[in-house]
Amino acid sequence: MEGAIQYPQFRKLRGGDVWYRIEGPARWTEFQRIGTRWVRHDVVAVQHPERMTLHDLRHDGERYAEVDRTEWAEAVGEELPGAAKPVEADLAGRTTFGVPARATHLIEADSDDAVRAALAWRPAGMPLLVLGGGSNMLVHADWPGLVLAVTVPGVAVVADDGRYVEVVVGAGEPWHDFVMHTVEAGWGGLENLALIPGRVGAAPMQNIGAYGVEIKDRCLWVEAVAIADGGLRRFSAAECGFGYRESVFKGAERDRWVITRVAFRLDRQAPLRTDYGAIQSELPEGPWTARDVAEAVIRIRQSKLPDPAILGNAGSFFKNPVLSAEAYARFAQEHPDAPHYPQPDGTVKLAAGWLIDRAGWKGHDRGTHGVHAQQALVLVNKGGATAGQIWQLAQDIRRDVLSQYQISLEPEVNQIGL
Repeated sequence: MEGAIQYPQFRKLRGGDVWYRIEGPARWTEFQRIGTRWVRHDVVAVQHPERMTLHDLRHDGERYAEVDRTEWAEAVGEELPGAAKPVEADLAGRTTFGVPARATHLIEADSDDAVRAALAWRPAGMPLLVLGGGSNMLVHADWPGLVLAVTVPGVAVVADDGRYVEVVVGAGEPWHDFVMHTVEAGWGGLENLALIPGRVGAAPMQNIGAYGVEIKDRCLWVEAVAIADGGLRRFSAAECGFGYRESVFKGAERDRWVITRVAFRLDRQAPLRTDYGAIQSELPEGPWTARDVAEAVIRIRQSKLPDPAILGNAGSFFKNPVLSAEAYARFAQEHPDAPHYPQPDGTVKLAAGWLIDRAGWKGHDRGTHGVHAQQALVLVNKGGATAGQIWQLAQDIRRDVLSQYQISLEPEVNQIGL
């Protein structure tokens, strides 16, 4: 592979029954035996004392003995996954567009160590594709390298003060299932994001959003394994660099990390966001609850968006364009009826679906594929379409919208192997 997997590393306190896993350059876990059980303490080395302790763990051989993974696992009683066995796989069934493509090697990983084992298996120079729910990608060709399917499970509350809840979620958890779990538990903040396809690990990459809410509004941190050396890093929300359908994982840190879990801070008293789109028209007579909002969003999405299990699609294919105040003023002179959403920085977001619809593309049919009849933002595979055909349709729409409105549409869906 392109870099040697260096983590985790293992240490033991000399003269004591305390063991350590060094997870990355700023992360370690301490295991201390109390009576007949082990007490585990996870540490993120942010402050000076923790950084000094981590430095000593790595370099102070007089106090801490280096041990191998077998000795550590036997002492602590935790199994470590062995080398993963890759399999050839059909990617059509693992992506919501359902276009034909295959993977030469696919490995499923349900833990940090399983991710590391897969990365350690990957030969030098072999291409890597990290796959979650496959809901935001269009795969243009067979993948010649390793497809790493991240299936890390789990939903765990790590802090609860009676109002605010901090919950850590495995990257492999289905996003909609997690949102509905928060609704059932009375944790507010994510109800507007119901019925978005995909898995939790992909949510911060794209900074997914809907009906006035984005992941950045509730994300505490993201943990990811470094592809180069297996080191585990915790990115604060600020370090994630969230923007409109953007994050550092799509920008400066692209192709460098495998996200394994995400933490959220949710609020039992969070104010409901009902001022976006058609939510209020779908709500019952008030007062409303987060469940009411989630169910309204589900009804709206089901009325407009096709089920990927029935009609292949990746949801919104294009981002909503964002114009400067000056550019919007010029646009509004000719199109005063266009939906628009002023942003805190003074820019104005337009509805890409409105532009595509007004340009005449809603319901456009090319036999095996086309534009959905209820939502112009959604390109669909009706059966038998190739990625190239869908991409050509997208380019035709972009050129036409640019010609008619002088606005350039940017794809939201990731193009793989293009």
